Amino acid sequence: MRYESPATTKEAVALLSKEKGPAFVIAGGTDLLVRMKSGLVEPALLVDVKRIPAMTTIKVMQTGFRVGAAVSGAELGAHKALGKAWPGVVEATNLIGSDQIQGRCTMVGNLCNASPAADSVPALIAAGAKAAIVGKQGRRTAAVEKIITGPGSTSLAKGEVIEALTLPKSSRRTGDAYLRFTPRTEMDIAVVGVGISMTLERGIIKKARVCLGAVAPTPILVPAAADTIIGTKLDDAALAALAAACSDACDPIDDKRGTAAYRIRVAGVLARRVATIAFQRAGGAA
Repeated sequence: MRYESPATTKEAVALLSKEKGPAFVIAGGTDLLVRMKSGLVEPALLVDVKRIPAMTTIKVMQTGFRVGAAVSGAELGAHKALGKAWPGVVEATNLIGSDQIQGRCTMVGNLCNASPAADSVPALIAAGAKAAIVGKQGRRTAAVEKIITGPGSTSLAKGEVIEALTLPKSSRRTGDAYLRFTPRTEMDIAVVGVGISMTLERGIIKKARVCLGAVAPTPILVPAAADTIIGTKLDDAALAALAAACSDACDPIDDKRGTAAYRIRVAGVLARRVATIAFQRAGGAA
């Protein structure tokens, strides 16, 4: 196995593109190193991106925020401006693993690991986050919901890396939230996760995005669920319609952590709770 630590994204792309054997990017390594120790993967090349400035910083821009691919969950949680603008995204990322893991894990790693139950991903999708991707053919941008194509698989081509994630500027009347259900209170995998963002105008929901995690092979954006609350003040009827739409969108599996029927039920319950939190954060009446 060869280990490389390039200083630029361009160098990282060149290394990954030229390698004929299995090549992996390592930032925190909290998933990759476990898989290596378990014998599930045997890399021919590891490309460490923690020396690349574009991947290790959080930038506040006029259009929003740019979070480098190697920014840890702990760094994200300590960033006051980002936490104020997108608390749901930060809270979701801070649910990954233990305090020790938070010092290493990254949102981009969580995304590229491509688990259906990834905590940060539904929140990122609900927030309208985009991935800044660099490859041999240059740069491109893709919505986060276009990255994961199935359990453990992504739409990234050979040699492509996500350099950063961008979050749009949040208005004073925008709020987001994420909740998950787990059998244990700490360090567990989501049985269901729900991320919702919304923007209000005069107390009425004008825009909304709803994303579900752990209830399908990939996190799923559910426009039909968002439509049930747009134009409302999130009254009981709207919440009931939202819950029903979220349950209808589920395509879960049975496993040792929960049955498909249970996940379908919990998705609706969580959606009501998440929407209420996001509504209040957007300045809606409690």
